[in-house]
Amino acid sequence: MNEHHSQISPEASSVQEQKVIIDRSQALRTLTLNRPRVLNALDEDMCRMLSGEIPAVARNPDIYIVALLSSSPKAFCAGGDVLALTDEARRDIENAKAKFRTEYRLNWLLECFSKPTVSFIDGICMGSGVGLSAYNTHRVAGENYKWAMPEVKIGLFPDVGIAHRLARFPWPIGLYLGLTGRAIDRRDAQWLGLVTHCIASSRFAKILEKLADAEPVDPLLDDLNEILGEGPLQKDLGHIRDHFSYATLAEIFRSLAKAEASGSDWARETLAGLRKSSPLSLAITDRHIRAACTLDIRETLIEDYRLAARCLEYPDFAEGVRAALRDKDGSPRWAPAQFEDVTADIVGKYFAPLGENELHLPSRTEMQAARV
Repeated sequence: MNEHHSQISPEASSVQEQKVIIDRSQALRTLTLNRPRVLNALDEDMCRMLSGEIPAVARNPDIYIVALLSSSPKAFCAGGDVLALTDEARRDIENAKAKFRTEYRLNWLLECFSKPTVSFIDGICMGSGVGLSAYNTHRVAGENYKWAMPEVKIGLFPDVGIAHRLARFPWPIGLYLGLTGRAIDRRDAQWLGLVTHCIASSRFAKILEKLADAEPVDPLLDDLNEILGEGPLQKDLGHIRDHFSYATLAEIFRSLAKAEASGSDWARETLAGLRKSSPLSLAITDRHIRAACTLDIRETLIEDYRLAARCLEYPDFAEGVRAALRDKDGSPRWAPAQFEDVTADIVGKYFAPLGENELHLPSRTEMQAARV
């Protein structure tokens, strides 16, 4: 994820070099993520290419629909290029902050986009990949679909506006997913509404052909949709409600510790996972998801930026990336080292307004007036 790539325009002669392959087939515009060697890790070049293409499509009356695709058999998008981001932060922290702004503006652009958009996901969809697909009108899951927001494990938090969605899952499932970073398959994603359709990946190419002919997307996908059975997350719902329904993170920890002492394997494994994550990230994530219950998507993205800017200024994010991806020693030195040492004052600094440096996003009405 740390390879150097120069910015490539859509017109570049070598398809292999393009980070996003932009193509058109009659009424269909396809945007194919194309960094398979790094599981389509999203970087600023890709964000800018997508951000430039979406308004152009919105204003083109000959294009009916957009499809987001992946050239990787393993992943839709495994997340942001955090290695490059933390490297940039060491050189120029303001440039690194600008990369977050660019990505969150793309998330908002996708949310406000006026035409049908289908993401075809048959593999890993995490972090920034969630941000690319969550705002699409249609989200199709192939059999290898795997969704997660594991940012707490690298000293970050569930960003790209997803706290808004997590806060609206049947409580406290979203809080649990944000705090644990647990990956789910398409059965549970269908149940939660993270995907709109579950369709075998072998059918994707034929669907694209029909969309190119401007065949109406809803009946096309509805006819192929599979209604799946109960997934692992649903089977754990009792445990999740028992331990994550408390009003504070401290109470959640106490509940899990008590159950662990009573012999619960589920509580022991869950508590062990939480203890490996950044204590500060857990506290930030807990407050952020609870606060998102009263925020709209635009407000959530603005708060995401406040938190992300502070994550670049404080050490846990860089340390988490070092331990997981750069040195790969799996031994991050978190600050504070224990959840019990995280104070409300420390967390509060992350949420403080940025004044003139806030992320500025146009209102939804302004976006619509701008014809995106």
